[in-house]
Amino acid sequence: MKHTGSSPLLAPVTWLRLFGSWSIVGLFTVFGSQWLGDSLNGTTATLAFLVLFITILAASFGVVREADHLAHQLGEPYGTLILTLSIVLIEVILIASVLLGPGDFPTIGRDSIYAVMMIILNLITGLCLIAGAARNGDQAFNRQGTRTYLSMIVLLTSMALILPNYTRTAGEFSTTQAIGISILTGLIYALFLSLQMGSRRHDYMQPHDTVPGAKNATPPPRDPQATRAMLISSLVLIALILPIVLLAHDLAIVTDYGIAASGAPVAVGGVLIAIIVFTPESITAIKAAMNNEMQRAINLCLGAFVSTVGLTVPVVLLIGLISGKQVVMGISNTDMVLFLLTVMLSMLSFGGPRTSPIHGYMHLMVFAVFGLLLFYP
Repeated sequence: MKHTGSSPLLAPVTWLRLFGSWSIVGLFTVFGSQWLGDSLNGTTATLAFLVLFITILAASFGVVREADHLAHQLGEPYGTLILTLSIVLIEVILIASVLLGPGDFPTIGRDSIYAVMMIILNLITGLCLIAGAARNGDQAFNRQGTRTYLSMIVLLTSMALILPNYTRTAGEFSTTQAIGISILTGLIYALFLSLQMGSRRHDYMQPHDTVPGAKNATPPPRDPQATRAMLISSLVLIALILPIVLLAHDLAIVTDYGIAASGAPVAVGGVLIAIIVFTPESITAIKAAMNNEMQRAINLCLGAFVSTVGLTVPVVLLIGLISGKQVVMGISNTDMVLFLLTVMLSMLSFGGPRTSPIHGYMHLMVFAVFGLLLFYP
């Protein structure tokens, strides 16, 4: 996709997203306390949820568009990293809003991480493998970078979701443990990012022999408007993230109300956050797979989940320490089985030199079981 220097700001859809999202921010700033106060009822909560859901989702699509524009300017893996970090930042904001909200949801961090794992590593990865194979056949990818992603996933997710079940305070970390895990998680994630953007950058790039004409291609001439276009995209990206930040608290209120009123499983809150945040990036990943850019799809899927754990775990644990609220991180034995299935299946799916669509169907089966157990535990 080609971008011009001025298109990010002049596109009518961008103006519409900016105007719409900031208008909703204004309305909820003025009337939010009245609409979502003690008089909150089912009808008002439903309407407010729909408005907030659509607004935040539309803004998220805008964030993805601007981050994708930066991705084309900067190249891989910087572009995908910007997109991933932008999306994960939104997720962390939404989780923090729920944790700091009026309700008591000690498992929201755990539920969100686990839901993101099931959606990204099973549903979206499965669709990428199937859609990519349908258009391009079996696809090549960079095995070294993919193995690093999977290693990070095994390490960070096991520490965050399984280890707490075997501490003295089952399911939780003690104060000292929470501080230590937060620091260690942040350090290993920062080291991973530094290597990904530095000496190991080539591990996360598409193999040249799968890109038509890549070996003999000459770099495109530098667009004199590139710097201006990048600045505009960056400003628009920030302008679209801010409404999400400002509306996150209101969304948390109506989500809490809806879960309590409907008697839905508490874990549904984590699934909603995952859907809101990762739908735009998921569409981008599937498009990349269909364009025979499987490594970019992997960077988006596996990279998104690595960033989710690397950023969410320290933030959730620190919020719990500072606010004094209970934070439960350990998953159930049933969820642990699906966790292990997902990890092992992902290793097998990307264990060979090329992808295969049959693995995609296997990932979709695991996701279907996750959905079944969510409502019928």
